[in-house]
Amino acid sequence: MTYLRIVVASFLLFMGSMVSTSSVMAESAEPSTQSSTQLSTQQAVNINTADAEALSAALKGIGLKKAQAIVTHREQYGQFKTLNELTDVKGIGAGTVAKNEAVIVIE
Repeated sequence: MTYLRIVVASFLLFMGSMVSTSSVMAESAEPSTQSSTQLSTQQAVNINTADAEALSAALKGIGLKKAQAIVTHREQYGQFKTLNELTDVKGIGAGTVAKNEAVIVIE
């Protein structure tokens, strides 16, 4: 009889841990879904028409000073034709361009 109690108690503990684990896994899956939704709702920015404030607000790693450098470069040399031309702006490297390529529009 004692053996049966141990087996039943072990089974119940095992089932309880499975329920806890599945609820933890479900909770941890939710934030990744939300973050992908947030990425898809991030506003695109046209680097050939946006002002410095809009650029700094939309682009990661671009503050107001670098955004103004983008606008100045655009005014001096004309509109950007490719994303890689952004690396011609002082202080903007390929990594910064890669981080922002999903939100940059060239028109």
